[in-house]
Amino acid sequence: MSWYQSFGLLELTFCLVFGILYLAYLARVLYVAKAVGSSSKIVLSKVILRSSYFLLFIVALMGPSFGDSKKEIKSVGKDIFFCVDLSVSMDAFDVQPTRLEKIKFELKNITDAFNSDRMGIIMFSNEAFMQCPLTYDQSALNIFIETLNTSLVPNTGTDFGPPLRMALSKLNDDESPLTQQKSKIIILISDGEDFGEETDQIAQEIEQTGIKLFTLGVGTDKGSKILSRRGFKKDNQGNDVVTRLNSNSLKDVATKTGGKYFEINETKNDVSRLINTINEIEGEMRDARQVDVTANRYYYFLAIGLALFALDYLISVKTMKI
Repeated sequence: MSWYQSFGLLELTFCLVFGILYLAYLARVLYVAKAVGSSSKIVLSKVILRSSYFLLFIVALMGPSFGDSKKEIKSVGKDIFFCVDLSVSMDAFDVQPTRLEKIKFELKNITDAFNSDRMGIIMFSNEAFMQCPLTYDQSALNIFIETLNTSLVPNTGTDFGPPLRMALSKLNDDESPLTQQKSKIIILISDGEDFGEETDQIAQEIEQTGIKLFTLGVGTDKGSKILSRRGFKKDNQGNDVVTRLNSNSLKDVATKTGGKYFEINETKNDVSRLINTINEIEGEMRDARQVDVTANRYYYFLAIGLALFALDYLISVKTMKI
């Protein structure tokens, strides 16, 4: 037999209170019986009865667990890579507070929803860099998410090709515990300004492997200026740069791989829909084990204790005979 909780301060307090009060009651009964010259032996039956159901209540409170049974524990999960655009256009504030800050907030919501899966982060602009390899450590993942900023990568444009190729390579790594490609997912997050030339080829490779690719666009059609340390970012002619969401390139990549496109703008947030879509993807069983389990049987002791309590209430005895 095992216990849900040990005999602690709470149980000890109950026992002390019961003991003190009942000893005071017995002392009073014995004193009165002696005073009137009556026998008080009959009170012994009440002492045994009340002590019995009190002890049963204490045992129930501690949660006794027993019983031999086998239960199969299955570990089912997915591998998810987030490819996050850190080009300077992600500092635009058409989505408050900025596109990147909004994405960081929503990434934490997504990781919370899939905390039993392996997740990793690839950051990119025109080049891709591994920010966090696939991991189960959600705390570490959240730290990496918090540190994302546009100064971490060279800002000479945006290319979807390198991050998609890196994610594809890591997901196809021989050391991966997953063999089913349908349980591997890439989420490409960007404002959609793709200047790469190999995106279509890599998208075709992803589609052939069966890996799921979803794209998440952030920004608005109206767009906004980009605030920098020296004011608003300007082009070579001295004009303020205005960046707008280019959803067409993200939709095109998603369509070519059989995936779906989602969007965050000033009036719409598809993150919940993205989470639901990922939830619909069947994970792969990583491990299955047979373990011995016991059940908390407190209710047996509680039921017997309540029955004795009712018996005590219904049956009255004369503690003294005059």
